[in-house]
Amino acid sequence: MPHVLRVKAEHQRPSGLLQPLEIPVWRWEQISMDFITKLPKTPRGHDAIWVIVDRLTKSAHFLAIREDYNTNRLAKLYLDEIVSRHGVPISIITDRDSIFTSRVWQTFQKALGSQLNLSTTYHPQTDGQTERTIQVKVNLQDRNLYKKQLKRLLLYEIESKLHRIVKRATPILEENLWNLKSDTKLC
Repeated sequence: MPHVLRVKAEHQRPSGLLQPLEIPVWRWEQISMDFITKLPKTPRGHDAIWVIVDRLTKSAHFLAIREDYNTNRLAKLYLDEIVSRHGVPISIITDRDSIFTSRVWQTFQKALGSQLNLSTTYHPQTDGQTERTIQVKVNLQDRNLYKKQLKRLLLYEIESKLHRIVKRATPILEENLWNLKSDTKLC
């Protein structure tokens, strides 16, 4: 082995110990979100999916969007589809997508009272739950479940399949999770 390879200096700081995320107490009080992009365009022009996952129940919403939606449009969609159904989450885990790091999005979340937790750069494990949900979604797509076009009905079907998978994998009875009273504030 050449001498250079044996004594090459490490250019990264040593990894610290893994810090597990706090387990949520209420459903939809802690969520994670990410985007699936570069999809074929639908007749309505959607070419991406916004995945929003409840960290306790593992239930997810798949919102059909366009990659060119601005932060204000996504904020309205978020209020209409997530906050109106589940209340305002206490914390949100996301990657460092430019939408989530923008001043508009951060101000919006601060006004709602949600804490933004951005994952560490090059550490998708921080948001592993959403990444796994996306992997399941992409695998379902690969099996030709939605026939090349994103349609609302098929997004619902994918959500249902994901919920059935989670129900089988979650040791806590799903009924117990859904019968909990929410402690989050509503808009």
